[in-house]
Amino acid sequence: MDFTNAFSWINIRFLLSGLETTLLVALLTIILSIFFGFILGIIRYYEIPGVSRIVGLVVDTIRNLPLLLIIFFTYFALPQLGIQFDIFWSAVIAMTVFESCMISEIIRGGLIALPKGQTEAGLSTGLSRNQIMRYILLPQATRQTLPSIVSQLIALIKDTSLATIISLPELMHNAKIIYGQNTNYVIPMFVALAGMYFIVCYALSRFSKYLSRRMEVA
Repeated sequence: MDFTNAFSWINIRFLLSGLETTLLVALLTIILSIFFGFILGIIRYYEIPGVSRIVGLVVDTIRNLPLLLIIFFTYFALPQLGIQFDIFWSAVIAMTVFESCMISEIIRGGLIALPKGQTEAGLSTGLSRNQIMRYILLPQATRQTLPSIVSQLIALIKDTSLATIISLPELMHNAKIIYGQNTNYVIPMFVALAGMYFIVCYALSRFSKYLSRRMEVA
């Protein structure tokens, strides 16, 4: 093991470059998957004839596939159908598809857990179903499911390492390049990876607890 040389400024800068890519992929995926996840969850909750059944079939299928397979399909199979993305967007799109389906199920479960009487009470006061969803049901479901959503997003950050299989220059990929040039750097790189992933995921978990406290006060 050679920690001193392994953590040279050149290597640290290369790792930070990979971390930047990891965070950018994760951030875009989080934003997109929360947006689409809420929409899909609400569609399934409303049980729209035909539409909800099709959405449910797609969501259940995606949820039961390995994320790695979806990444492979997006990067290698879609070009065969005339749809091509670069490495970065292939990773973002693949993870967004997977995470949207996971989050949609969390949201749907949160909505189902709410008392049915709230919808009936809202309708009796003259509110539309959209207003009931926006002002009554969704805020409660979000508050109840926030820990599960954050846990899913933390898993997402760690799952970005799977994109190294298509050579996305993220954190894991760059670490592999460093210790591939010198096997004495294997353990130092693993230590660095563990530290960086821990800091990012722990920060997100603390932020979620802060949001939970704010939502309870509100």
